[in-house]
Amino acid sequence: MNQEIDFAVPDLSGRRAVVTGGSDGMGLQIAARIAAAGAEVVLPVRNRDKGEAVISSILRDNREAHIELGDLDLSSLESIAGFAQSMREVGKPVHILINNAGVMTPPARTTTADGFELQLGTNHLGHFALTAQLFPLLRAGGARVTSQLSIAAVSGSINWDDLNWERSYSGMNAYRQSKIAFGLFALELDRRSRAHQWGLSSNISHPGIAPTSLLAARPELGRARPTASRRVIRMLSRLGVTGTVDSAGLPALAAATSPTAQGGQFWGPGGFQHLGGAPALQKLYSPLDDPDAAQRIWRRSEELVGVSFASVQ
Repeated sequence: MNQEIDFAVPDLSGRRAVVTGGSDGMGLQIAARIAAAGAEVVLPVRNRDKGEAVISSILRDNREAHIELGDLDLSSLESIAGFAQSMREVGKPVHILINNAGVMTPPARTTTADGFELQLGTNHLGHFALTAQLFPLLRAGGARVTSQLSIAAVSGSINWDDLNWERSYSGMNAYRQSKIAFGLFALELDRRSRAHQWGLSSNISHPGIAPTSLLAARPELGRARPTASRRVIRMLSRLGVTGTVDSAGLPALAAATSPTAQGGQFWGPGGFQHLGGAPALQKLYSPLDDPDAAQRIWRRSEELVGVSFASVQ
C-alpha cells in the first residue's frame, strides 16, 4: 500500500497563480492546494463545464478559496493569445505559473489547429507561447515558473530535421521530444532571466509514474479506452511501487512554492527509481543538459509560434 506522502505548502496570501491542466488529476490537486494556501488561482481550461465542476469541488472544501476560470486551448495559438490578452487587460502580476497540462501518445499522428504535431504543439510550443504572452505579468510578479516534464525525458532527442514528425511517426519518441524541448526551454528561460535581469526564475519537475489521466481513454485523441500501460500503472500504484495521483503533483508543487526551491532546479519524487515518493531534487537528465540545444529550441520555437519574449509588452 502507498504510504501517505505530503508537502507543506507555505502561506501564499497575496500571490496570483496560473495552473494549466488543472481540470483533473494532479493538476486539480495542485490548483486546490495552492488555493488552500491563500493564493488567487487562475484556472485556464479547454472545457468550461469541466472547469466549473472543478471550482465547485474546490469551494466545497474551502469556501474562502479565490479561484477563477479562463478559456485556454494549448493546441491553438489563437486561443493562447486570447487568454493571455485577457490576463494582460486585467493587469494583475502573476507570481506563480505552473505549466502542467499535457497530452501523451495519441495512437496516430495528430496535429494542432496550427498544424504542429499534437504533442510538440501542446506540451512544448503551447506552453512556450503562453509563457511568452504572459511575460510582462510574470516580470511584474517576480514569478517562479515551474514546467512539468516526464520521466520519459530521461532519454531521447530532438528530431531537428523533422520536428513535426511528418516523414515518420513514433508516438513515444514524439512525446519524449516534446518533453525534452519543454525542459530545454524552461532551463534556458532561467538562464536568460539571470543574464538579462528579468527578475523571474524558472525550474522543472516531473511527477514520476502514477495513474493520471494522460493514458486514460481520450476519444478526442483517438483513444477509445485506457491503455494497457495505465492498467499496469494503476496496479503498481496500489502496491506502492509507483506514485498516486495525489503524490504525483507534489514535486511541481514544491518546485513552484517551496522557499528553498530555486531557478534551474529539477524536482521529482525521491523514492525508488524516482517513480514515486516525497518531492526531492533530481539529477538533470542528460538530454536536458545541453545549453546549445536549449538556445536552438528557443530560437526555433519563436519562429514556429511567431512570438518572442521581447515582443510582448
